[in-house]
Parts: sequence; C-alpha cells; structure tokens
Amino acid sequence: MILSQMKYGDYTWPHNPRVYEISYKRHIACHKVPFGLYVHQDMGRGQRIMRGEGEFCGKGAYEEFKKLATMFYSSEPKVLVHPLWQSARAWFVSLNLKQEPRHDYVSYDFEFWECYEGYETKALPVILPQPEDGGENEQQQRKTYVIKRGDTLWGVANSMGMTLSRLLELNPQVRNPNLCYPEDIIYLN
Repeated sequence: MILSQMKYGDYTWPHNPRVYEISYKRHIACHKVPFGLYVHQDMGRGQRIMRGEGEFCGKGAYEEFKKLATMFYSSEPKVLVHPLWQSARAWFVSLNLKQEPRHDYVSYDFEFWECYEGYETKALPVILPQPEDGGENEQQQRKTYVIKRGDTLWGVANSMGMTLSRLLELNPQVRNPNLCYPEDIIYLN
C-alpha cells in the first residue's frame, strides 16, 4: 500500500513519521440510582488525539525540523492530512526534540488535537436564494434537514438528489465536509 504524505497547513513531511497513535475518547457519566445500581449517561465524544514520532535524516535534517517547528507557532488550527486518518482541522499541541540535534539527524515527537468548530463565536452569513420571478419581495421558505447519527453530507446530498458540491454551496457554514454532527441543520435550497 502506498500512503500519501502527511501535511499540516502548508507544511508537508518529506517522509511520513515512523510511529502514529490515534486516541478516541468518549465521556461517560455514571449516576447512582436510588435503591438500585447505576445508570450511564453518554456525555459525548472528546477530541481525537494523534501522537507520533519520527526522524529527519540526511543533509538539511535540522533545517527541516525548524520548518516543522515554525508550524507550531500558528495561532489557529490548520487542516491535518494524515495518510490513514481522515483529514480534520487540528491544533498543533506539542513538538519535542528527542535528542541533541545534529545537522544530519533529528529525532522528534509530536501531538495534534482535532478541533470541533460547532461553537463558532462569530456569525456566518447565510445567503437566501431570491425568488425567480423577481416580482416578489418575499424570501423563499428554506427547506432544512437535521443530521442524524450515522449521516454523512455525501449521503444526505445523494438522498436529496443533489451533488455534494451543491449541498456545500447551499451551506457556507460547513467548513469541513468530513465532519457533521447529530442535530446540525443543513439547508437544502
């Protein structure tokens, strides 16, 4: 199997890191039931965490590490493209040098945290389509779909008889078409 190269923002690894570890976590609360045992409550999933380690070898190894370290200083999350993991916006949380750097060899480890953009603090504009006859000033009633567990945007578009591109055009608030969560509202016209 040929794997694609790992990328973060505008940085592309010259060769993929040697070790990857991806952690998924779900938060569960346990409540005592009077005169009974207990009940669990699903509090939702936590962010995925990707850790790894790798080496830069050969001429310019330390310069390559410095390019990667520059990405750590970004003040916003960027898209992380992983060879096996789905692409997601993520924060570059840590980067560690594992030995004294040499000009031809650098060993490092890193950590990224997936970010959830469902809690944006700024309002995103929604542009409503204008009536086709041009004579009415009333705006059309927008048809919506509420995302259910297991839905994908591609599946919603397909079931509504439209392309994913058209669905994304109608929903400028969607920043990552790979991420949709139950109760998200998607516009269909």
